[in-house]
Amino acid sequence: MKKSIAGLCLLALLLATGCATLFKGTNEKVNVQSSPVRADVYVNGLLMGRTPLQLNLAASNSYAIEFRAEGYQPRVYHINNRVGAGYVIVDILLGLVPVIVDAATGAWYHLDQKNIDAVLMAQQP
Repeated sequence: MKKSIAGLCLLALLLATGCATLFKGTNEKVNVQSSPVRADVYVNGLLMGRTPLQLNLAASNSYAIEFRAEGYQPRVYHINNRVGAGYVIVDILLGLVPVIVDAATGAWYHLDQKNIDAVLMAQQP
């Protein structure tokens, strides 16, 4: 009896939220490093800190990550997002509510890079 109630509760939880929201979440960690170390890191134009740094980024967006250090040429990397087809398929199989939840939260998305190791070139005199 207790097992069937627990099973029903688990099923209700899965149907009330999307698989990606439940298991993956909406943010992803991206590790950034540079040579030289302690380069300033800008995300979409906003200073986020100095390398080495771990960024917590919303997977539903794309980003321009810029590295700047005195005496070096700036370097820009692009992180793009993609839809995880597996989550979409499972959500469709579970019904309309999981589709709406994962689509609204952006949990279907994942970032195409988890690590960036920027090598900055010295400026020419």
